[in-house]
Amino acid sequence: MPTKHKGGDLVGYLRCQKLRRKRYASGRERRGVLKNRVGIEHRPAVVDSKKRIGDWEGDTVIGGGRKGVLVTLVERKSRYTLAYPLRSKHSAGVTQAIVDLLRPHRHACKTLTFDNGKEFAEHEFIASCLRAKVYFAKPYCSWQRGLNENTNGLLRQFFPKGCSLLKVTQAQVDEAVYLLNHRPRKCLGYRTPHEVFYNLPVRPLTLHSVALCT
Repeated sequence: MPTKHKGGDLVGYLRCQKLRRKRYASGRERRGVLKNRVGIEHRPAVVDSKKRIGDWEGDTVIGGGRKGVLVTLVERKSRYTLAYPLRSKHSAGVTQAIVDLLRPHRHACKTLTFDNGKEFAEHEFIASCLRAKVYFAKPYCSWQRGLNENTNGLLRQFFPKGCSLLKVTQAQVDEAVYLLNHRPRKCLGYRTPHEVFYNLPVRPLTLHSVALCT
């Protein structure tokens, strides 16, 4: 009976079912270097601390058979998530999606960190529209955008890997994002990303004495 690294079918019960594969690129970007790219090593140290609202990570989630794309953005401190469906990951569409998603939150947009995909080729235009600084992780160092990678994994619970994203609607994406943004997180002291991002007061649940006795 075939097995996956001797794990049998147990991998099917994991949220992330992708097997680890060794990279042989020695950390070098093989797709070419983006023009005027600013590396993550130049990003302000305050971004790493996650002590302020306004530092975002961005990525694209590709549908099965490379059919359809989700542009995803997540704010580092609050874990607040935004997403937008597209038919392809051409830079023009991805650029417009990022600007449209973040324009309402421009006051809370100080930095953005992307990977080195060509869909982010118009990063200077994004920076100009949002009045923010854009940085890029090192090639094949996905852990430098670990929060975004984890958030994409959460979105995969709604849009499983291998399924086409061509027919996914904005309403469906909004519903998934709403559920993520209103899910209490242990790392946030059991507050939701929505509460942290908008700095909403936590209102403890109060029960009447009768309810406590039933």
